[in-house]
Amino acid sequence: MTDTSIPRTKESLDAAADPIADQETDDTEDVAEETAVARKVPADTDLFRQSEIAADYIEGLLDILDYDGDIDELVSSGRPVVEVVGGRLQALVGQRGATLEALQELARLAVFRQTGAPSRLLLDVGGYRANRRKELAAVAKNAVEKVKEYGEPVRLEPMSAFERKCVHDVVNAMAGVESESEGVEPDRRIVVRPAKD
Repeated sequence: MTDTSIPRTKESLDAAADPIADQETDDTEDVAEETAVARKVPADTDLFRQSEIAADYIEGLLDILDYDGDIDELVSSGRPVVEVVGGRLQALVGQRGATLEALQELARLAVFRQTGAPSRLLLDVGGYRANRRKELAAVAKNAVEKVKEYGEPVRLEPMSAFERKCVHDVVNAMAGVESESEGVEPDRRIVVRPAKD
């Protein structure tokens, strides 16, 4: 029997965002890992190649499933991105993006198999991630308002690494509050609290 497993880094398990995402600003390990990744930033041509590999993989899946969709591959914010747009794609997103996260991991595996390096590839289907970012920004702002009004920490519902990253970004941009993640996957959640003086 052949072992087809790949070595997984903490980043690939957490991400995203992910992978995106998936590096949260409140964890020292993640900050150290992000710094190490920043030192070995792949060139845009390498990142674009990763998005092409992933796009080919996703296109093959769409053909098998007999789904129509336009696929765009690009590089955004130093990471490879594949966007699939078209009608009748909700099944590829799944409940709360669960299917999308699984497809993203499969696409990352396809990239790893061809390049030998882990990828921070971000996959979006039908604009789900863009819409979810807007929803999460509203959730984060609401939590910040409650913290400022009552002075008590607010615990949010469990979220994926991508979702936590979106919330951290919004909270960290606001004065007087801070956020951190607590718990263990799949129940890892964000706590928003007044900033320490």
